[in-house]
Amino acid sequence: MVDAIKRVFSLNNIILFFSFVLSFWLLYYFYTGAGGPQELVSRLMSVALILQTLFMYRSNYFYPWLPPRVNDLIVAVIVGICLYAFYYFWFNFEDVAIYRQGSYTRHDFIVGLLIFLVVMELSRLAHPVLFWINLILIVYTLYGYLSPIDFFWHPGTSLYRVITSSTVEFSTGIYGIYGQLALTLIAAFLTLAAAARGFGAQSAMINVMRRLAGGNRQMVPQTAVLGSLAVGTVSGSGSANAVVVGSITIPLMKRYGVPATFAGAVETSASMGGLLMPPLMGVGAFLMSEFLGVPYWDVVARGFPLALAYYIALAFAVYLLCVRLLPADRVPSPTLQPYDLTKTAIFFVSVIFLIVLMGWVGMGELLAALYTAAFMFVLLIIAFLYFKHVLKDPEVQKETLFGNILLSIETHADMTSYLTVLLATLGIMIGLFTVTGFINRMGGMLLELGGWNILAMIGMAYIFGWLVGAGLPPTATYIIGAVVIVGPLTKLGVNPWVAHFFVFLLSVWGELSPPTSLTAAISARIAEASFMRTMWEALKICLPLTLMTFAIFARPDMVSVTGWAQWADALIVVAGTCGVAFAMFGRVSTNAAIDIGLRLLLAVVALAAMLTPDETIAAPATVVSAVAIVFGIARHRQIAPPPIGSIKEEEVTVRGGADLDEMAAEAQRDLG
Repeated sequence: MVDAIKRVFSLNNIILFFSFVLSFWLLYYFYTGAGGPQELVSRLMSVALILQTLFMYRSNYFYPWLPPRVNDLIVAVIVGICLYAFYYFWFNFEDVAIYRQGSYTRHDFIVGLLIFLVVMELSRLAHPVLFWINLILIVYTLYGYLSPIDFFWHPGTSLYRVITSSTVEFSTGIYGIYGQLALTLIAAFLTLAAAARGFGAQSAMINVMRRLAGGNRQMVPQTAVLGSLAVGTVSGSGSANAVVVGSITIPLMKRYGVPATFAGAVETSASMGGLLMPPLMGVGAFLMSEFLGVPYWDVVARGFPLALAYYIALAFAVYLLCVRLLPADRVPSPTLQPYDLTKTAIFFVSVIFLIVLMGWVGMGELLAALYTAAFMFVLLIIAFLYFKHVLKDPEVQKETLFGNILLSIETHADMTSYLTVLLATLGIMIGLFTVTGFINRMGGMLLELGGWNILAMIGMAYIFGWLVGAGLPPTATYIIGAVVIVGPLTKLGVNPWVAHFFVFLLSVWGELSPPTSLTAAISARIAEASFMRTMWEALKICLPLTLMTFAIFARPDMVSVTGWAQWADALIVVAGTCGVAFAMFGRVSTNAAIDIGLRLLLAVVALAAMLTPDETIAAPATVVSAVAIVFGIARHRQIAPPPIGSIKEEEVTVRGGADLDEMAAEAQRDLG
């Protein structure tokens, strides 16, 4: 009897129960919109916290130095607090949200305090950097009047105000706009990623992209570029791309002679595009639509040129480097399985279906994501049943339909709850920034600098964003940049789209920069290469693309409008970034002096095309840059490759380990 109860109430079954509750409640909300986002988050925040607690506990004990039973008790207490908060807000939501605003009862405060402590503890375990920043901000919020530096001085506030502004006020903090966004728009689009992962569509796409890359040895690293582009359409994450794509492409590159460091750097650079690639861009894109008050499709429509410019320039830079590293001999191409081709086709048809619903039909984001997920899910189930029971495909016999469906549901719950905790933590941070007035003071300083010189302000904003991105994930970097940098830029006349995409690109670049790049850490671990050397190589590969962050100020139509003008500016930026890439990595002459001189000249012309707003200069510079690139490629292919037979192939496998498993577990749930 006891054993039967233990089997029914096992940790996996409890997780599955709450996963069903979260996912199906959200699906109902996506279809009906019942109650609105504020009421939804008051209900489901507790469920998300319970799920994240259980997912983390399943991976490892919270406190390894304590006995297992004590750990069990602590988890039970956290779950109990969340269930009580669910019960409390279920019956008191209207009173707390409307009638008691600004005058909360002791009971309101206690419930808010308990949830605040739960979120802080979960953030300490999952996002320690954010936890310590929030802890410092709490102390600063309470005792800002003790600051000896005038810029940081403020009169201080009470603990009561810290807790209520972070919880029961609902408009800010844990239950505020960021938590609402995680449980509505972001969760809706995560259904696509969950369905794709549940049925193995992501790995199928990588196999197809490997075939598309061709049988030339120099083209093998393009598998990483194409694979990351494909998976990036539903991953929205650099680190998730590195896990899913890198575990296949990095050993493949090493097998065919690519140095380990370079293989890791290529995958790192390619995976970064997961934060840019529509329709499921990183969390920053969803936040951008909220900040600007526009439909998410408006952001997606402006994201396509940026993402394609990124991947075209990246593929070009990787090709130039591979020509120098690898001989141009043939290597075997993989044989594609019909089931992989079918799943890949279903995936891309579903992405097109989503784009049609949002862009052509004009359907709202939640319904479009819901219908697309259902469309993809049904097609994947039909394909699975056909290949398993009709064709008797041996590869499919190892899977079960029920297992794939459960994996999809659990994946959706895991990713959604993980991001909900992250955004709730960031909600606390931004709320405390607001209470202390830090945002206004920082904005005033930037405005004062911009009044002297707008370029100086852009440079200072970039340095500020880089410093933030050096210690925080892209989502946190974007939110802080959006609330601190965007306002001063727009007051000085910068188009709001340009200002937001500047911060967005800066946050993406922050994921690549040291010391916190999870994407580079995963790629380096898979490649068994030095983390810092891998990151440094990736920074060099992405340097021409970094210029895109500034190019949008000179070519604002690339992000401020949609249509032909947008794509015209995108082509200019592509020509500019490819020109700079060739100046860095290409070869045109065996004479060093001539080679360096010509490449420096090309760099000047390419930068003029990309960064000069004057069309009379940019247009001819673009043409000259494009012609020079075509000529340069022909010369590069003649003089740069090593001799055929100089590469020794070897079988390579991915060596895991606890550190890689831990990083992979975090990356699979991360959305930028």
